[in-house]
Amino acid sequence: MKNSSGHPLSARTDNALRGILFMCIAVFSFPFMNASVKYLSADFDTPMIVWVRYAGHFLFMLIVFLPGRGMRLFRTRNLKIQVLRSLLLLAATICYFSALQFVPLATAAIIGFTSPFIVTALSPSILGEQVGWRRWAAVCAGFVGALFIIRPGSGGMHWAGFLVLGTAACYALYQVLTRKLAGHDDSATTITYTALVGAIITSLVVPFFWQNPDSVQQVLLFVVIGFIGGFGHYFVVKAFQYGQASVLAPLVYGQLVGATILGYWLFGDLPDAWAWAGSGIIIAGGLYIAYREGVKKPKRV
Repeated sequence: MKNSSGHPLSARTDNALRGILFMCIAVFSFPFMNASVKYLSADFDTPMIVWVRYAGHFLFMLIVFLPGRGMRLFRTRNLKIQVLRSLLLLAATICYFSALQFVPLATAAIIGFTSPFIVTALSPSILGEQVGWRRWAAVCAGFVGALFIIRPGSGGMHWAGFLVLGTAACYALYQVLTRKLAGHDDSATTITYTALVGAIITSLVVPFFWQNPDSVQQVLLFVVIGFIGGFGHYFVVKAFQYGQASVLAPLVYGQLVGATILGYWLFGDLPDAWAWAGSGIIIAGGLYIAYREGVKKPKRV
């Protein structure tokens, strides 16, 4: 394949396209997992659903990485950080899956988009990164958008909306620690530890909440959760191996499309006007932060 000047496309262009493709696959698969979680939450306790998600994730990691790496897959120079970041993602998953029982899929996705603002706010103290007034303004705007959606004290949003904010906070810390691991541990090791820690902890708890599925449909939905739990995060990692974060970050907002369609089709849920207004503010702020961290990265902002 050649460009307009007749020369082959560069490896950089090819890698960027691969990164975009992998991120799109991940982004449009997650709403199906969340819809399955919401549907099963009517009949099954959250700990059992979370266990399925992590057991599936861990099984997928073993199938993909263990044959080529063997026990080297579990070698890490930063065991404490690996375990801590894995616990944070587990906490984020528990909060999010619990909230989906009460919060529409699209609304939960929108509130979850506040995570980049928390990452930006934490970067100076934890990573020593400089954050200028423009990005601080975007952070403040993002939290204003979240207040538009949750509207505390107004009765407009179920209290479980705060669980999604808890998810965003845990996921932000998870991302910050993931940055600290960059260049120290292999990405396959990092994503495998994420699955391993979650699978071990939930396996200790799930016997107290176990309930046999009653139908083939429920079994299939559990399979979907486990499969996407591993498959989706694997493709996120692959995307960032090939593409720049500033290019890939805006694609995350594609989850809102899938969440809105599935939420309306399966549950008859649509975000209200306040939620749409808040989503506009959050997405605009998030895109600006991605722009400043990517395009303007060499400069002080």
